[in-house]
Formats: sequence, C-alpha cells, structure tokens
Amino acid sequence: MALLEIHSLTKKFGGLLALSNVSLTIGEGAIASLIGPNGAGKTTLFHLLTGIYAPDKGEIRFLGRSLAGLRPDEITGAGMSRTFQNIRLFGGMTVMENVLVGMHSRISIGVWEVLFRNHRMRLKETAARQRALDLLTLVGLEGREREWARHLSYGEQRRLEIARALASRPKLLLLDEPTAGMNPSEAASLMRLLKKLLGPFVQSILLIEHNMRVVMEISDRVTVLDYGEKIAEGSPAEVRGNPKVIEAYLGRGEWTTHA
Repeated sequence: MALLEIHSLTKKFGGLLALSNVSLTIGEGAIASLIGPNGAGKTTLFHLLTGIYAPDKGEIRFLGRSLAGLRPDEITGAGMSRTFQNIRLFGGMTVMENVLVGMHSRISIGVWEVLFRNHRMRLKETAARQRALDLLTLVGLEGREREWARHLSYGEQRRLEIARALASRPKLLLLDEPTAGMNPSEAASLMRLLKKLLGPFVQSILLIEHNMRVVMEISDRVTVLDYGEKIAEGSPAEVRGNPKVIEAYLGRGEWTTHA
C-alpha cells in the first residue's frame, strides 16, 4: 500500500519555478531519500507536504486522503511529522518539555480536567511524561530530561528533534538533513537509530540528505531533484550510476561521501 502519493506537484515563487511536475510514491516499510544539489527544491517539497506552502498545481495524498487545504497541525494529526534543516527546538524549555510539546496532537484534555486537575488529568500527564522518557531513551538522551535544550550538543539537539517528531506518533517521518553538522561517528549512530525506528515507531521515513554515504547505506529508494525537476529515481546503486545525477552533482562539486 502506498503511504504517500505525490502527483505532478508544482510550486512557483514569483518568476522562480521551485518545483515542476514532481511525482513520487512512498510505500510502507521503506526508508526513502530525497537528494539533489542546493536549491533543487527538496525543502520546498517538505514544506508542501506539511502544509507550510500550498501547491500551485498537483495533488498530495496521504493514506489515500488528499491533504489539500489542511493546516500543518491537521497534517501532523493525520500522521505525518517532520524535523527541520535548521534546528527549531525551544531552547528555553527543558528536554522533557520539548518532547511533550510534540504530543499536543495526541493528547485530549478537557477544560474541566485542566482547571481541577482531576484523577483522569493526572493519569494522562503521567502517561505523557513516561512516553517522553521512553522516547528520550530511544534516541540516546536518557537522564537528560531536565536540562535546557539549548545546552545540548548539536548532535544531541538533532536527536531531540527526532524524539519530538516521534511524540506525535507519526506513520511517516520526514527528516530534513538529519546528519548535517555531525561527525562520522554521530552520523553512523543516527543511521542505526533510523533503522531501529522503522516498524515499531514509524511505517516509513523520507529524508533529505547531502551525505551520500548515509543515502547509499540506509535508503531503499532514492529520488533526485535538480532545478525543481525529478531527474532520477531508483535504488541507491541505480541512482549513483545515473549520468544525469553524476552531472548534477559533480558539475557543482557537491557530491560528498563523508561519514
């Protein structure tokens, strides 16, 4: 079953064509990568998927349902969650509080429960905190729940973003350059984490990534964008040997394999 279906997606910003008739499908149980040189339209595609932008043309279907007109919070509620290229944590909140924020779409609390903090409210609060602790353990941040988010290292902040995204219980997890700024050891550790997430925690993962070693080692399928157009799609081996992909990357000196 297709988890995500994108048909002829197009987005313009004034005279700039950011995406042009892009189509792709993400199946269940897959780790898919979206790659391309800087400015290829990758993050624009993520913004369209999550309701930050509205497409000028085309359709996005998630679990068979059109996402047209849905707000970002409604899309999160439908089962799609993401991280950002530039870390967007709440630095003045604790690690625990950042994860709890990610649960807002899954916790139903009435006004009277909040006002009187009744037994039901306390049970929900306890369950939420326990789930947050479990997610922090999963991403390797156990024992750090009371620290300020801004005091974490860069790699740890990336992991906290993933924990917060998982807090909404997504079926599809979108990761925008998750290994950016990481050293080889951190990137390898993150790859192990992503493989662990697939199945028990999310049905599929779609990531934007510039580190080709990560892409080649972790992806079931790779889609390549260049100047807003899809120029290749297939297995990592197929994409890596595609002349159009080689030209798009090597022509600009952006093919990186560190990690």
